[in-house]
Amino acid sequence: MHPILFELHFGSMIIPLHTYGFMIALGFLSGIYTIRKLAKRSGMNPDRISDLAFWLLLWGFIGARILYVITRWEDFAPNPADIFKVWEGGLVFFGGLIAATAFAIYFFRKHRLSAWKMIDVLTPGLVVAHAFGRIGCFSAGCCYGKPTGEPWGVRFQSDLVDADLRGIPLHPTQLYESVSLFILFAGLLYIFKRKRFDGQVGLTYFMLYPIIRSIIEIFRGDLIRGFVIDGILSTSQFISILVFIAALVVLLRRMKQAEHEKRS
Repeated sequence: MHPILFELHFGSMIIPLHTYGFMIALGFLSGIYTIRKLAKRSGMNPDRISDLAFWLLLWGFIGARILYVITRWEDFAPNPADIFKVWEGGLVFFGGLIAATAFAIYFFRKHRLSAWKMIDVLTPGLVVAHAFGRIGCFSAGCCYGKPTGEPWGVRFQSDLVDADLRGIPLHPTQLYESVSLFILFAGLLYIFKRKRFDGQVGLTYFMLYPIIRSIIEIFRGDLIRGFVIDGILSTSQFISILVFIAALVVLLRRMKQAEHEKRS
């Protein structure tokens, strides 16, 4: 945990650079770079894709923050201005995914774009941005794990950690997820180069990420994320199950369509 990356000194004035904010910015830039590269490979206008990516990441960030504030409203109610202190950490990924998806549907329809091809270009950028974001979570102390006796357990002192868990070794679930996302990112790029039909990259993500998230949820210790069944099925795991099933059904249909088109 390293909440302050470094400090800038201007005489008596000190300006801290928060690691969380830096990682969010790094993820944003990495995502845009990836999306532009893949857009060029797909014969798309990289500028238009960049515009879409910017708005998706922005709406995703806003959605993730809104859902986080909703889940921890009792902490923000006394001082609502703290809602805007995003550099201190606090995002819920599924909130961002929902907001970004809603905007993407609107954008595709407005500009009459090929949704499946666009999704294949955008998804790897989302994944790499998410991976850097989880490193930011680690630095801030949010999204932490359960107590552990493993030698890699991390002691957090952040106010975002429940008082009874501060200072004791916890699973660094933020890093578990970050590493998993970087591996997923590499896998999606591999599929992108060899895909048999448009939508294969995006649908693969919507199947694999829910599995990654559901496994990591087993080691999560922040109860604020919520449960559908207390202590058994978290809200994120429940959403993951629904997303996985939907993606699997659509993927099978797309595979049949691709085989049919190939034969004809």
